[in-house]
Amino acid sequence: MKYENLAKQIIDLVGGTDNVNSVYHCITRLRFKLKDESKADTDALKNLDGVVTVQKSGGQYQVVIGNHVADVYKAVESVGGFSANSDQNAEQDDEEKGNLFDRFIDLISGIFTPILGVLAASGMIKGFNALFVAVDWLDDTGGTYQLLNATGDALFYFLPILLGYTAMKKFGGAPFIGMVIGMALVYPDIASLTDADDPLYTLFEGTVFASPVQIEFFGIPVILMTYSTSVIPIIISTFFAAKLEKFFTRVIPAVVRMFLVPMFTLLIIIPLTFLAIGPIATWVSQLLGEATTSLYALSPIIAGLFLGGFWLVFVMFGLHWGLVPIAINNIASQGQDPILALIFVHSFALAGAILAVWFRTKNQNTKTISVPAIISAIFGVTEPGMYGVALPLKRPFIITIITSALGGAALGFFGTTGYVVGGLGIFQLPSFIPNEGGIDMSVIGAALSAVGGFVLAFVLTYLFGAVNKIENTVEATETGTDTETDNTTSGVAPSTTDVTKGKVLSPIKGRTVSLEDVSDPVFAQGAMGDGIAIHPSEGEILSPVDGVVETLFETKHAIGLKTEGGLEVLVHIGLDTVNLEGEHFEAHVAQGDNVSIGQPLITVEIDKVKEAGYDIVTPVIITNAAETATMKKTDTKEVAQGDMLLELS
Repeated sequence: MKYENLAKQIIDLVGGTDNVNSVYHCITRLRFKLKDESKADTDALKNLDGVVTVQKSGGQYQVVIGNHVADVYKAVESVGGFSANSDQNAEQDDEEKGNLFDRFIDLISGIFTPILGVLAASGMIKGFNALFVAVDWLDDTGGTYQLLNATGDALFYFLPILLGYTAMKKFGGAPFIGMVIGMALVYPDIASLTDADDPLYTLFEGTVFASPVQIEFFGIPVILMTYSTSVIPIIISTFFAAKLEKFFTRVIPAVVRMFLVPMFTLLIIIPLTFLAIGPIATWVSQLLGEATTSLYALSPIIAGLFLGGFWLVFVMFGLHWGLVPIAINNIASQGQDPILALIFVHSFALAGAILAVWFRTKNQNTKTISVPAIISAIFGVTEPGMYGVALPLKRPFIITIITSALGGAALGFFGTTGYVVGGLGIFQLPSFIPNEGGIDMSVIGAALSAVGGFVLAFVLTYLFGAVNKIENTVEATETGTDTETDNTTSGVAPSTTDVTKGKVLSPIKGRTVSLEDVSDPVFAQGAMGDGIAIHPSEGEILSPVDGVVETLFETKHAIGLKTEGGLEVLVHIGLDTVNLEGEHFEAHVAQGDNVSIGQPLITVEIDKVKEAGYDIVTPVIITNAAETATMKKTDTKEVAQGDMLLELS
């Protein structure tokens, strides 16, 4: 490990692992919370090769590293044996920010982000495999199909295992404990019991909650459900598992903690999941199935509104499994089923919304993930688009739900009915063709509803999706100019050929301040590099250069850019604002994005940051300024966005 020796020295000099309550990092610093700061050797740390300086502030012992702090942090975490619960996410256990919906979106997005690439790839493989069967290129009983199906479907079938890892990490627990919980949920010998025809007995027989019991746990009945492809059960399980792990870590002696903590955590949480979390989801899904059937009997249009609109939500919670048995039973007993037909439009609505996102977004990562997500959605695989694009952006997800509801109502109006179970997305359409009589209005209506849902979702998302989450300024409202598409609204001209590689423009409007006058000694002493600071009067941060986003910390209080000419520019919004944990900050770009001069980067609510007690002064630093010959700084006291700030040669 490149920074292993440095990490060992830092840990020793802060007083050893036993002196560390927690450690996380911001964009330039390791932020320790020490039990006793007097045990830390500050002078030795300051002189340590690889450490810029040390600062004590706000109850934190800050070891300033520089741009490679993330790599050093990983080494410190590994060498010190600090689990992910020392990370900043763990600091939020008792101080969740935002409303419930925002927190839920943040949670789901954070859990799914690490697997988005392979999720999209798997969805495309599943879709194309279905296409090859539909056009008779492959036989669905042949070996080629089976191998391709395993390749595309493996992630979805074993999704609880992957989510066990990412969710446990999100909750600050040991990821491999989460994986084992996911493995238990899809364990073959347990999963196969759900298909058994001879249960031990049936609980609540004769009611809507009738549940066959295949096994017992110390005499307690276990109500099984299908956990493959499910999302919410594993997330709930890992949430409680992380809490249990932290409890056992506190009470179990260190000498046996390594194996006893995971053992007790698993022994409690896995049976609890099967005994409580699973049954609750099973009963809710059964109730949903009965309610939907009754609603369809009352009004197919209302049933379509309900089922079409909430289908994606049901999938997230695993509740859709309550409808599948009803559909299968309907086809077996009546030769047709109208229930699952009502969900036909949802994947096309999602595809349309994502296509609009692709057109509108300035985030290259979002644009990249959108293409396979669109293809997957058309083929009926919605997870990549839902978790990777629509849900994190919120409005596209809401628009998809509304459009799917309208599509479901249209399907109810046309009387669209399924005659076989099989096929998703575009491949579900043939299942609506009656065995006798050929294509009728119900089939034509289904096709029209799908096209209409796609177009409507596209238009609504394109116009109202707030894909870049940037509101128009007052000037834009007055002039009718949209700041998403016209940077001149903010007073900054688009990048032109006269902007050289050595110039850095002002990213924000405000009053300039000498870097030496900034109250944070790390910036004032030039430890991070040379530059200038600005007391902002507005909260919109624009890109001061053409370049790439090299660093964007999750709290969005600072961003690092690198130009084609090699200049490394750091814009640090406020002092110690990392402690706000992202509150009052909103990022409009992602790490790895290419950005142009004048492009919005971050929006900050200045007044609220000040009310929280933080200095909003914003240093603009060239972190590799020592590699340049000279730096000319503006002598203008008041700068507007786009004014010349620094010139290097």
